[in-house]
This record gives sequence, C-alpha cells and structure tokens, in this order.
Amino acid sequence: MNIPDSVIRAVRTSGYAVMEGFLDAGELAAAQDGMFLEFPRPVDYFAKPERYGHLVEHQFAGLRLAPFRSWELNRLAFHADLVDAAERFCDSTDLQLYKVELWGKYSGAVDYDQAHHRDFGNHSLVVPRVDGRWPQLTSFILLSDVTEADGPTKVVPREVGDAVPMLPIHREPGEMTGEEVSVTGPAGTLFLYTTAVLHRGSAMSGFERSRFALLADYSVRGNPWTGKMSWPNVANDPSWSDMITRATVRERDLFGFPPPGHEYWNEQTMRDVGLRYPDMDMSPYAGPG
Repeated sequence: MNIPDSVIRAVRTSGYAVMEGFLDAGELAAAQDGMFLEFPRPVDYFAKPERYGHLVEHQFAGLRLAPFRSWELNRLAFHADLVDAAERFCDSTDLQLYKVELWGKYSGAVDYDQAHHRDFGNHSLVVPRVDGRWPQLTSFILLSDVTEADGPTKVVPREVGDAVPMLPIHREPGEMTGEEVSVTGPAGTLFLYTTAVLHRGSAMSGFERSRFALLADYSVRGNPWTGKMSWPNVANDPSWSDMITRATVRERDLFGFPPPGHEYWNEQTMRDVGLRYPDMDMSPYAGPG
C-alpha cells in the first residue's frame, strides 16, 4: 500500500508513525511462509521449546541477518512503497539499504523488556542532527499480530522526547513509561521511526505468544558515519546470489551494486560478474564505463 504524505510528516514531527495494512494479504502470506523457513512455527516451538533454546538465550538471540532463503521475504526490505517512502523522507533517490534483519520472539523464556534508548548508537559513529539533515529511516514490518500481550515496541513521541538530552543513549529503566505509546497492529502493519526517537522493547506478557518482524533501514548514500551491515560480508551466501539475481537494477543499486554506466563496468567485469551470477541479466550493464 502506498504510504501517504501524512505518514511521512508524522515521522518528521513525532519521530515515528504506524500504518496498518501496508502489506496486502498475498504479500503477507508469502512472507510468513518464508519466515518459517528461518524460525519454527509457534505451535512447534511451544510443543518442545527445549529444542529451540538457542532462540531465547538472550533478548537478541532471535535476530537473523539478511539474506533469507525466501525471495518473498527478502523483497519486503525493498518493497516499492517502502523505497518510495524512504526517498520522500530522505529527500533523495540516491539511497542505501544499510540493514535488513528478521526478528523472532517467543514468550516464556527470556525477558524482552528494555530501557528507553535511541538507535543511533549502533547506526552511526556520531549523533543525529536534530534539524533532520542526513536522515536515517528505520522500519519494522510486523509479520504477526502484535497486541499488548506480544511485547510491542514502546515509543516516546518527539514532542516529549526531544526535551531529553541526546546522551546517554540509554535512559534509566522506567524513567519515561508514562509518556510512551504502544506500537500494536495486525500482521502487515508498518512502523516507521528515526534513530533519534526514544523507544524500547517491552516484555511479552501473554502465554505462548510469538512476535515476528522484518526490519529494513535506509539512509542517503555517501555518509560514511552511518550504517550497520556490510553486504559484501554475506555475498558468498547462496541466498544472496538468488536475491541479487532476481532483484531489479534499481533494487540492486540499494545494496551498492554498481549501476549501469558506472566506470566499474568494462569487458572484463561484465564477463566475470556474469560468471559469478550466471542467471543475472547483464545487458543493462553493457556499454561504455
């Protein structure tokens, strides 16, 4: 679903926005099928949780880094409407997709409760500009229903949070619980926020509950002080080869793949990149470089 300008304005002014119905039923079902190639289905996990102790050793044990085995799941990170929203928020089409994660949580074994914090700590070497220059747009696509029982993200709107100093990054536990808003919604909901907004993960209070989300983050290309993942670090993964081969030229560009017309391309690189990705259509990259 196209993201209206009112949502982009809300991210600018309040630091976050929540939009239900971002994914249609088909997109959601396909992504959920792919998600369960990475995580056990809740019915399987709760039948024998001892088999999956590695997923709940600590708060972040359920994080998986892209690429994933499912094309339908991978492509959510560069969903056309999400890219369009990132272009409008960042006021540029020269974007980089600098992080993609899949996060699965299961209740009962680990406490997911957190203190309020700002995400720039591991997304930037410095601090965000409060005037919005050099923006980063972070996102959660909820792949399961999230209610108050499912450990929703709790966010403090900028109208309140901006009065809190940028540092320390982590606040005292419980300091701002009276000012927070719960990010709840049905599967397919989109949560957009900035790295400067205060938020926290909350405890899963329901019995045998699970929560799944895909996280995809964007910034303008060329800001070396921002980032989180190095895509060449995963480029030997077969899932990467499948994803980058099936992606469009524009989608590859979001990962930093050299675009058509770039001086990188010559007879040798055309030949050898074609050997590395034998199913990729190399014709867009042909021509003088």
